[in-house]
Amino acid sequence: MPLLLWIILCAALGGIASAAFAVAFLWMSEERSARILPNFLSFATGALLGAALLALLPEAIEGAGVAGAQALGVALLLGLGVFFVIEKLVLWWHSHSHERELARPRANHAHGQQGSERDHASGVLVLVGDSLHNSVDGVLIAAAFLTSRPLGLVTTLAVAAHEIPHRVGDFAILVHAGWGRRRALVLNLATGLASVFGALLAYFALQRALEFLPYALAFAAAGFLYIAVAGLIPGLHRRADLHASIVQVLLISAGIAVIACAEHLAHR
Repeated sequence: MPLLLWIILCAALGGIASAAFAVAFLWMSEERSARILPNFLSFATGALLGAALLALLPEAIEGAGVAGAQALGVALLLGLGVFFVIEKLVLWWHSHSHERELARPRANHAHGQQGSERDHASGVLVLVGDSLHNSVDGVLIAAAFLTSRPLGLVTTLAVAAHEIPHRVGDFAILVHAGWGRRRALVLNLATGLASVFGALLAYFALQRALEFLPYALAFAAAGFLYIAVAGLIPGLHRRADLHASIVQVLLISAGIAVIACAEHLAHR
């Protein structure tokens, strides 16, 4: 199968199929869903850490060589900075929208309208944020596939692992914002197209500049590290009881082990 088709299919899997799979959780009871989702987050944390440190970064180092070590460090710093700025912008937009709504008159009717408008604004923000996030995921998948197909598959696995619980939360926000379940599902799936767009853009750009590929992989590794360390791990620390902590450690280890096994099988 042509490389470009692999990239398109895997970008769609990371962006669209993960959204469709996530919807299954919303048909479960809240109690059961609340028990399962934290386990997905723990596994996704391990998968992201494994993909970054056992797959993407070693490939980047091998491609850049000793001479490119400092440039790889710059790419890592740039990746961490870019993902920090993206998250900060999303948080600022949400906070700014919230403050603007609270500044309006508080008559009873107006206050109800404010709540509705604020929820709607949150739904729009989720769609914009998802589209941006998915386009970046597509870039990461394309960069990995341009290095090797096994690395592309490992990267796709890591992307899908962290997208599923993320999409469950986003779908719930859209429904709460009054979009309706069917419309929320369609819009959530539509944002997955951004991953295909990002993958295509990266494929044609990096094809013309393959010397930058190792640094694109380092950027991807930085993104995975940021999502795991800044996005997922703080949420895991909210459950501090012994049993939950042991389960988290085991599932994080399982996520790392799955990536490590996939890497080992790919290089046999």
